[in-house]
Amino acid sequence: MTSGLWELVLKGVWVTIQLLVCSALLATAVSFVVGVLRTHRLWIVRFLAGLYTEVFRGTSALVMIFWVYFVLPISFGWQLVPLWAGSLALGLTYGAYGSEIVRGALNAVDPAQKEGGIALSFTPWQRMRLILLPQAVPEMIPPFSNLLIELLKGTALVSIMGMGDLAFSGNLVRLALQESAEIYTVVLLIYFAIAFLLTRGMRGLERKLKAGTGKPVGSSADQELSRPETTGVGGAVA
Repeated sequence: MTSGLWELVLKGVWVTIQLLVCSALLATAVSFVVGVLRTHRLWIVRFLAGLYTEVFRGTSALVMIFWVYFVLPISFGWQLVPLWAGSLALGLTYGAYGSEIVRGALNAVDPAQKEGGIALSFTPWQRMRLILLPQAVPEMIPPFSNLLIELLKGTALVSIMGMGDLAFSGNLVRLALQESAEIYTVVLLIYFAIAFLLTRGMRGLERKLKAGTGKPVGSSADQELSRPETTGVGGAVA
């Protein structure tokens, strides 16, 4: 490829990264707000949060992008630039998936911890901030890492708006060169490189958060394998 075509691909990478960051920030905020509301003591709050989750999990991200970019201006007169339209659609959609991660992690905290907060006369917000979230957040990191990778791959959907992301730029280069194998291989490798860096970063974050709680990093199966066998009387077998 010529330098001009490489520059086009690099611009696409930069647009994809911007879209990923913006939509990931929105999805994270939505995940925590809706996930916490789904554990609320009032049924109407849980119902509304659950309704949001079901609606956005049950609709196509591609159609949601179409709706935000093409229908929203007609219905409400708000014309969003492609970057914000894509970030809004992807953030709201993937935030619905993330809210289930937050809800599940909060419900997995030992009930005795919640009862301890009640015994100390903590308010619901204090129990959430001081007891539940510090224990639940480290357990959210692995599934959030998977969701982030899915979001990265979902950014390719914005190419339908003519947005110059990596997928759109790769297609332009393919049309210019009439060579599909080379350019799509490069695009795949770029997506893989970004995903690998994200995975390593999330792994480091998980390790840091779990270090503060004294929990080991790794799957439960790995922990079981690393646990020493016992004799049944209290001594460990060498």
